[in-house]
Amino acid sequence: MDAEYTNKPSAQELEERFELLAADAKEYALFLVGPDGHLLCWNQGAEHLFGYQSSEIIGQHFSRFFIPEDIRNGQPEHELKTALANGRVDSVRWQLRKDETTFLCSATVTPLLDENKQVRSFARVMHDLTDSRKQEAQTQRADALAEANRSKEEFMALLSHELRNPLSPILNALNILRQLRTADPIIEQAGNIIERQVGQMVRMVDDLLDVSRITKGKLRLQKEKVDLRVPMNRAAESVRPFIDARKHEFSLLLPTEPLWVDADPARLEQVAVNLLNNAAKFTDPGGSLGLSVSREGTEAVIRVRDNGLGIAPEMLPRIFGLFTQVDGSLSRSHGGLGIGLALASTLVEMHGGRVQACSAGLGKGSEFTVKLPLLADTPREAPKIYFERGTRTGPPLRVLVVEDNVDAADSLSLLLRLYGHEVRVARTGPMALSMAPTFRPNVVLLDIGLPGMDGFHVAQRLREVPELKGVMLCAMSGYTPSDADQQRHQELGFDRYFVKPVRLEKLMDLFRTVVPTPA
Repeated sequence: MDAEYTNKPSAQELEERFELLAADAKEYALFLVGPDGHLLCWNQGAEHLFGYQSSEIIGQHFSRFFIPEDIRNGQPEHELKTALANGRVDSVRWQLRKDETTFLCSATVTPLLDENKQVRSFARVMHDLTDSRKQEAQTQRADALAEANRSKEEFMALLSHELRNPLSPILNALNILRQLRTADPIIEQAGNIIERQVGQMVRMVDDLLDVSRITKGKLRLQKEKVDLRVPMNRAAESVRPFIDARKHEFSLLLPTEPLWVDADPARLEQVAVNLLNNAAKFTDPGGSLGLSVSREGTEAVIRVRDNGLGIAPEMLPRIFGLFTQVDGSLSRSHGGLGIGLALASTLVEMHGGRVQACSAGLGKGSEFTVKLPLLADTPREAPKIYFERGTRTGPPLRVLVVEDNVDAADSLSLLLRLYGHEVRVARTGPMALSMAPTFRPNVVLLDIGLPGMDGFHVAQRLREVPELKGVMLCAMSGYTPSDADQQRHQELGFDRYFVKPVRLEKLMDLFRTVVPTPA
């Protein structure tokens, strides 16, 4: 205790002052400071906050709580002078504990006067802001992340829509070229390149949308009893053009007996396609890869192996992370967005399965293993009939294409005419409403994103036209519909909803179900 500290109040006076200030002894630090800055009394909250017992701190100067920079700037003395001049001073400052750690706190200093209006002491009330500031920072970070996620989802939806618009006319033009008879190998090769690249673009757009739906919890599986060999065979056929283009040796090994699983066949095909694309992409031209399916106990096992780039040991634990790139260097640019494996892993988990990657290291290839629970053997179901190029699609129909994108509308119109259908094109909603009563189409392919009068309003007006009773009304959009959108489509009388680019097979399957009416 300092020798100069002589104006010590009586014990009774200290107790009376302390009792007034220490009502909340744990939540706040409360202490009295004499006019000379020495501590007069100290509550339990102050002991807890600063780490000093009353016996070791009473009589010490309160400046020991200030950081060195504040002491050099004369902050302790300034605080008392300001409180005396203004009747009170509030501040937020860094303070020092006994163990020399710092914390952020708020402090309120109030002068206490005697009956002669002279300063008898100063009351200092302090509150630790560390937790509240951390919580505020965490809240701000959470809000920022939520906003970033919303922006990301909106961007992905917009990106997919904008990418689908040019893909539609490209795909239509490709189908038109496929109908032309030519012996020129250059044209055939160019067509194959377009088909492969459009397929890659469509898959990337679909993957982006699926990731967005998964993050929002909106991806739903349409499960049924599936012979696993069927979607695996389709996946191999889907990826075969890409594999052949890279001159890989490919093997497909399927069991002779069915392997029945409770699954969404389209999603299982997507899993295998992503794994095979990944294997082909990271295997140098002329390499080998394979897909095999087998039974192991009560599980169906899918294996995709390759002798390509391989995976470094440090990458294996995070190979299925979203946007993870095995090799992001410019010297080995393999393309892709780093979402294929993450999406495959999530889809497998949604089926109650698991996926694992293994590799002996860089340059030694890799193997991906998917395990799914098997169902008891089920009788084979009748095979479904799928469209094959060149087959007839039923009687000719009158089709009204309502599309503002000139290339998309003209290419689709030309393609449908090649299949014997009578087609009219309307660029706007009002034009469609003007043409429809006299043309009396059997099918209307209606773009939702029309300028001015959108597809929803056009659909509503078309359903009110007596001459169009029974018309097959199909929505076409670059956006995948939400639950609310689907409800609205039903309310407006849409019979089908197609996401661009529309596959020719889907249109032909639909046209087979339409019975033409007289014009």
